Amino acid sequence: MTVIWGAVLAAGLLLVASPWLWPPRAEAARPTRDGRIARLLQEAGFAHAPVSRPAAVSALAAAVCAAAAWLLTGLPAVALVAAVAGAVAPFSWLRARGRRLRRSRRALWSDVCDLLVSAVRAGMSLPDAVCALAVSGPPALRPAFERFAQDMSASGHFDSSVLRLKATLADPVADRIVETLRMARQVGGTELTAVLRALSSSVRADAALRAEVEARQSWVRGAAVVGVVAPWIVLALLSLRPEGARAYATGAGVVVVLVGAVVSVFAYRLTIRLGRLPEPQRWFG
Repeated sequence: MTVIWGAVLAAGLLLVASPWLWPPRAEAARPTRDGRIARLLQEAGFAHAPVSRPAAVSALAAAVCAAAAWLLTGLPAVALVAAVAGAVAPFSWLRARGRRLRRSRRALWSDVCDLLVSAVRAGMSLPDAVCALAVSGPPALRPAFERFAQDMSASGHFDSSVLRLKATLADPVADRIVETLRMARQVGGTELTAVLRALSSSVRADAALRAEVEARQSWVRGAAVVGVVAPWIVLALLSLRPEGARAYATGAGVVVVLVGAVVSVFAYRLTIRLGRLPEPQRWFG
């Protein structure tokens, strides 16, 4: 009995002291569905588009693809697979566009850093140096800096304007540049040019290395696309024949179509994942 009372007392003391022994940890808030879509739109270059637009386009594409597959083959299973593919296609296009934008801009950020260093060394203030990129910056990035210049002239507040610029650019390297400028604007210091010069060298080396590796691995994505598309072209051609349509309309044919769709998606995702380089994360997004 004494042992039981001692164990109960020890448990009570442990529960009382638990808030100090194991303080609660703040869990990172998971992004909502609208937040993920908004981020996807930002990375694809459509930062000002409404969040509901991709869902509407997805529903329309699913209906069109399902109707086309039904009219072409007359098979419900094929129409279902076409509807799912049509629903996913707009989001896949946005992700692919975001990757292309990051790839095309990757070699431009070092030039942006060099132009900022030159402007700061020439005696320009940070807002003027960033606004000057609307004229002297790389052509692909000038529209974003033009919007920043208009926002800056309208509000006169550098911090909020540069945060909107960061949301418009939606790039990991741009996030680092913007946060460096914000810190230099808030706390001052004489190390801004050195930091930007070091960032420029790092970005230039990373861009050269990634370009070389991606050029050697470009065949992986091509092989994955061919491996996924080819069986479905054969299925569509077979479904055009009456005996093929009757075979795929049976229960076993439906199972073959659905299992083939699942295997195709899994094989494509696995091939892309094995041949893809890890993308830098937007830690300051």
